[in-house]
Amino acid sequence: MEHVIDTLKARGLFDNWTDPGVYDLLKTPQTVYCGFDPSADSLQAGNFVAIMNLCHYQRAGHKVLALVGGATGMIGDPSGKTSERQLQTRETIARNAECIKEQLGRFIDFGSGPNPATLVNNLDWHGKFTFIDYLRDVGRYFRMGTMLNKESVRARLESPNGMSFTEFCYQTMQGYDFLHLYDSFGCRVEVGGSDQWGNITAGTDLVHYQRGVQCYGVTVPLVKDSSGKKFGKSEGNAMYLDSKKTSCYQFYQFFLRSEDSVVIRYLKAFTFLPLDEIAQLEEAVKTAPEKREAQRVLAEDVVRRVHGEEGLAQALRATQALFGGSLAGLSAADLLPIFKDAPSAELPAADAVGQPVVKVAALAGLFKSVGEARRMADGGGLYLNNERVGASDVVSADRVIDGRVFVLRAGKKNQRVVKLAR
Repeated sequence: MEHVIDTLKARGLFDNWTDPGVYDLLKTPQTVYCGFDPSADSLQAGNFVAIMNLCHYQRAGHKVLALVGGATGMIGDPSGKTSERQLQTRETIARNAECIKEQLGRFIDFGSGPNPATLVNNLDWHGKFTFIDYLRDVGRYFRMGTMLNKESVRARLESPNGMSFTEFCYQTMQGYDFLHLYDSFGCRVEVGGSDQWGNITAGTDLVHYQRGVQCYGVTVPLVKDSSGKKFGKSEGNAMYLDSKKTSCYQFYQFFLRSEDSVVIRYLKAFTFLPLDEIAQLEEAVKTAPEKREAQRVLAEDVVRRVHGEEGLAQALRATQALFGGSLAGLSAADLLPIFKDAPSAELPAADAVGQPVVKVAALAGLFKSVGEARRMADGGGLYLNNERVGASDVVSADRVIDGRVFVLRAGKKNQRVVKLAR
């Protein structure tokens, strides 16, 4: 099997390592870990890069540890942040951690395969420390000069908001995670985003000081969109893996709309498609960009693995609905994101349900008058929920999706989303 580092490099998933000796170490099965921050109740596409990274290690025969930061999540990682996070309650962090555990299980094999991964929560060991014990047993091994020279710390210290003592201690907690996982599992490799360099090296240094063993960090480049922004909540382009926060349709459309300049990079990073197939798609981007074949393959592959075949089918139904396909089987929650860019109107239920569709179309502003709406209907160009209606048809209750919303359309492109006032 190809060396995992070679695989990562070929797919654009390698950024740096703390020491090149990790390459030789990884020629034989090793224990590798990556941490996930439960600051929200869902991971998002930016985290998907780290998940794919762990999947490649597991596929290469390495033992994978996925760490959920039940303790570190209470502090908040200051890396890449310009101000301190709003601290969340223990209950919120615990609930978020459970949600993340479920999502990780969709991609990483925790039990059924020949090389199962292990899920750990750092609250299980950090929660046992008293403050004095932590200072004596962990804090004494961290040097102030080294900590102050971390890029993530320097940037915050120089910012107008500064840095609290709480945030300053974050790197000691992540560093101790590495030591604990080395002692408990023999873990010698941590993987993480390039913005985690300071936290990772805090761990490699601590294991070296306390156990005299060389451990390693391997970082992943931050995957960015075509405008150069990384995926994430702070950039306003987070695509959540939870379909309640980002619908299957929205997730599908996000990748389907990928620019030609980034789609091949996304195919390498977010899918397991063989590189020769990706090369063929890259050629198609050059010779027939209008077909957007690479974008379609990317969107279908990612949605299928994140949301399953049912989620992909739902996304495809929603996409077809946007272009005149059936709305059958779609809920109001599905429908609103599909037509979010279409004009909308809100009407009292009494002015819509049971009323002639031509009257409702005029009230909703799709036409200037009932007469204009009637002429459009007589010409076969008026649609209710993408089904052609006549001038005598009414908006019956069964045509109002979830009792909340329906869609009127005049011709091919002129749409109006009608929401019923509650």
